[in-house]
Amino acid sequence: MTGSSQQAGWCKKPTSCTDARATLKVVRKTTYTIVLLTITAVAGATGTSDVSATVGNSCVLTCPSKPNITMVTWKISPKVGGPCTLGYRADQNKTDRTNCSDSMNWKFRPDWDPALEIWQVGIDHDGNYTCEVVATEGSFHTTYHLTVLVPPRLTMYCDDHGNPMCKAMAGKPAAQILWVLESNSTPKEEGHDNGTVTVLSTFTAYSTNVTNTTCIVSHPAGNQSMTIACHPPGKLPFVCLVFKTPFSPLFMH
Repeated sequence: MTGSSQQAGWCKKPTSCTDARATLKVVRKTTYTIVLLTITAVAGATGTSDVSATVGNSCVLTCPSKPNITMVTWKISPKVGGPCTLGYRADQNKTDRTNCSDSMNWKFRPDWDPALEIWQVGIDHDGNYTCEVVATEGSFHTTYHLTVLVPPRLTMYCDDHGNPMCKAMAGKPAAQILWVLESNSTPKEEGHDNGTVTVLSTFTAYSTNVTNTTCIVSHPAGNQSMTIACHPPGKLPFVCLVFKTPFSPLFMH
């Protein structure tokens, strides 16, 4: 009886043993896949987040707030100028800063909330911001890539041939110019040393009966529109009416 039981075991048939081995392989593969997906998810969570702020506004970058923090360090690498750091050590209850301008500092007490605040964001604040937190439960870090938005200045005028001209000056990134009426115009871009771009578009009407022409400037920092009436040389002077939508600054905390 005992021998018979040992011989039978939990595999009653050779085919069942084969099925069991196949099932075990599937389980192993599934477990391996789950582990890989978990690693991928963790790696994705520690990646870089893209944020934006409109020039002249303030911007707050958050940092993992953990209990029993022992050290916090903000490492800032702007596109223009050298890197800077803000640091806090709990054992000394002390903060320090290296090469950081007065425009950025802790928003609150770093032992309570290690968020970073930038006052009056400027173009030179473009860059990477990494917060590293050391606590009793481990180390954590968050990285942001900050893009500073500069709203363009919109102007419209009539050229010597009576064609409407729409110019979005010194925007960052480059603005998009659209016309309410259909036009075959191709915008021209001019880059500047500070990273801003001026876009110029000439309205070319398919019909000669067009009078009032509206230009729409689309930009991440807000949209604007302007209307103008141009006349050929020797005709009545043009009349310019301005309609602007308020800017809607985009900045993330």
